[in-house]
Amino acid sequence: MIIKKVKPLWILLAFLVLLSNYILYRSTFGKSILPDETTGIILGSFFDLIIMAPLFIWFTLKEKSIKTAILLVALGCIVARLIIPKQLIQPFAPITWVGIAIEIGILIIELLLIFKLIRYIPTIISQVKKSSKPVLFSFFDSVKQCVSTNIIIQILCSELMMIYYALFAWRKKPIAGFTLYKNTSYIPFTIMIIHAIILETLGFHWWLHEKSFVLSIILLILNIYTVLFFLADLNALRLNPTQIKNGYLYLSMGLIKRVEIKVTDIDYLSQNQADLDAKLAKDTATFFVKDFEDGKPNLILYMKKPTTVTLMMGIEKQVSKIAIQCDQPNELVKKINDLLSETSRL
Repeated sequence: MIIKKVKPLWILLAFLVLLSNYILYRSTFGKSILPDETTGIILGSFFDLIIMAPLFIWFTLKEKSIKTAILLVALGCIVARLIIPKQLIQPFAPITWVGIAIEIGILIIELLLIFKLIRYIPTIISQVKKSSKPVLFSFFDSVKQCVSTNIIIQILCSELMMIYYALFAWRKKPIAGFTLYKNTSYIPFTIMIIHAIILETLGFHWWLHEKSFVLSIILLILNIYTVLFFLADLNALRLNPTQIKNGYLYLSMGLIKRVEIKVTDIDYLSQNQADLDAKLAKDTATFFVKDFEDGKPNLILYMKKPTTVTLMMGIEKQVSKIAIQCDQPNELVKKINDLLSETSRL
């Protein structure tokens, strides 16, 4: 708990470690104070960059693992090689090469996972088609089962989902369920943003093209990606309404977040106006769209135990409450209460 509260301090300390070493070796002032015998200084810098800076960064991470620690130490070796001048680091070169070798090894493992994903794509698609879950849930479940939960794989799969919904899913019809956007101005709002991006691209791109060709291309790519994301998110929201199947509640907000809830894990739900108007706590996941007005829930689920909500790129967050703005709140509440009543009688 204390580490979480001082997270900005750890970031600042890591930055100061990097900055001080950079100034020491790469500035006129730093070079002027370096002694003739630099062995002790170099060893101190290795301690800073390979041990202390990674440790400070480690404290800021939510998900900690041995793999992450090894990556940070290896990255520290590479940073040391970049900051410390070649003539000074030469006696210690094997240390930095170890870091580079580790990074290359991990890169090869990640590439092998990507090739494995490509190999299993037909199997994954087949499992998705057979699954009773919505596509957004069954696809990622199948990837975890066949390939890995690796963060690189999760990011790549998120991009694949974006391309699918942006370009190839427009002819599909929405399945039955409880929608989260029809009583809002989400669609006009999204279309307005897409139009603004396109107009900005057409006008600003040509002006910037004359000033800097590289920057204009980068901006063009970013704008195209942004338009594709908004289109995909809109389509994913349209095609994946909230559903209750086999005792589970499948709730998704386009590509941005999703949660699979076992109905019996719901403690109770509230439509009390005081609860709905109160400021939402940090341990609350919000499932309502962003449009011209600030979204407000019309029901809140209180969980018996922390529930995992999956965000973009496979990032996970533990929550104890879920605030929902549903187009059919009373019908959804009735459906959940009926299931809870049936379960309590068993």
